[in-house]
Amino acid sequence: MEILSLPENEPFITGIEESIDICSNQIMKLADASIFHCRSGKAHIEPENEPFITGIEESIDICSNQIMKLADASIFHCRSGKAHIEIDLQAYEVTENTQLLLLPGSIFNCTCASHDFTVSYIVFSDTLFREITSRLDPSFFHFLKEHPCIVIPEERVKPFIGLSLVMKDLYEDRDNSFRIQIFKNFIQNFILDFYDKTQHLFLQKKTEGINRQEEIFKRFIQLIHKHCTTQREVSFYAAELFITPRYLSTIVQNVSGNTAKSIIDRHVILEIKALLQSTSLSIQEISNRLSFPDQSFFGRYFKKHTGKSPLQYRNQS
Repeated sequence: MEILSLPENEPFITGIEESIDICSNQIMKLADASIFHCRSGKAHIEPENEPFITGIEESIDICSNQIMKLADASIFHCRSGKAHIEIDLQAYEVTENTQLLLLPGSIFNCTCASHDFTVSYIVFSDTLFREITSRLDPSFFHFLKEHPCIVIPEERVKPFIGLSLVMKDLYEDRDNSFRIQIFKNFIQNFILDFYDKTQHLFLQKKTEGINRQEEIFKRFIQLIHKHCTTQREVSFYAAELFITPRYLSTIVQNVSGNTAKSIIDRHVILEIKALLQSTSLSIQEISNRLSFPDQSFFGRYFKKHTGKSPLQYRNQS
């Protein structure tokens, strides 16, 4: 979700009878108050406070090569074309019949897409997502966080298209008193089915079992996803895993070829980039949110890993 705000240090802006590009079919969160008067033509906008939106076989501009931190949950089904995306630092190629289930808080970046790339989608609020998944085991979220992308067989395409059509009708049926409850029931069934099918797929691909080092590395990544906004030291993650920092460093090096500290830093930098690009938070506010001791230290940390100051990175994005 893009956050639309005023240029820095400008208290207001105006325009008279202008043709402006507000229709990228991209969801935006408005940081400021706005008054629009339509002088000609027409446009469709979504009603305020909608807990979910849907689209069927649409060409949407998700590939701006801009890092976004997703506030809402999303289900995407690629109907045609292909795209290259990154979810939480992992790269994926999206082709026809690829399904994505993106959890709130995921960091998303689409680097490129073909001209014929179209998707069906369902996006719903974090509040709805928490209500739908409130009784599910934490392992469910860990698994979906690690496996957000799956290519489904042809015979499973029709059921999702059917779900998309039902959701589209439900979205437009705003007089239905049970609209939200019906939506939650449908989506809960879909998520459970997605989890079941994805889990079976990856279990089939597994060998007789991952070894202890791979299991520790997997838990290390899960902990980074959970704590990287406040914890940047290897010692913290080692303590959470009940092993020494040296042993954790050895395991990470053996499994991934990278140091434990470099993996932590990569996730922290990704988080910072997402906040710089997709929010209007000040540099000081981002520094505070990520528990840096002060803005100066925050700036040096970011420049060390990117070669740019936070402000330079924001201005070029």
